Amino acid sequence: MPMTVLTAVVTLLYPLAIWFGHGQVEPRWLAGLLLLAVATRLPALKLSGVARWSVAGALVLMACAAWSNLLLPLKLYPVLVNAALLAGFGYSLATPMSAVERMARLRGEDFPPVAQAYMRKVTQVWCGFFIVNGAIAFATALWASEAVWSLYTGVISYALMALLFGAEYLVRLRFKRLHHV
Repeated sequence: MPMTVLTAVVTLLYPLAIWFGHGQVEPRWLAGLLLLAVATRLPALKLSGVARWSVAGALVLMACAAWSNLLLPLKLYPVLVNAALLAGFGYSLATPMSAVERMARLRGEDFPPVAQAYMRKVTQVWCGFFIVNGAIAFATALWASEAVWSLYTGVISYALMALLFGAEYLVRLRFKRLHHV
């Protein structure tokens, strides 16, 4: 649990730290933040192949930043995170149980087919979110200022994620009421 909290804090603060560090600290030293983000994810390695690939990708970005002393590899980390989430959620659509259903089943519930179909659609919506969010993070990394990149990846993207969570929760309540689930 403490490592999960540390991972969340590092992930949330990463874009802001890059922004505040830009011009003050060389990118090769800021790469240490990415190393910290990777280190906090190490316990998840035993859980999934996507987590392992995500860590490998982050290490490549960190090595590129340390070697080139450029900020761009560090700004691509949120793109990598979205790609990893898209891979995990997208892969689950090719299996009998979608990612959203798998998470819902952690509470020990069993679901009727109508609910399973709903959760598959929610998984598809999240895949769409990760595509759009990752594309915007990529565009801001390449063409926007560090301030705009930090604002989007460190604030706006999380607000959009919270908005999607909230909207889905309201739709789910209505779905449950309509389908008596």
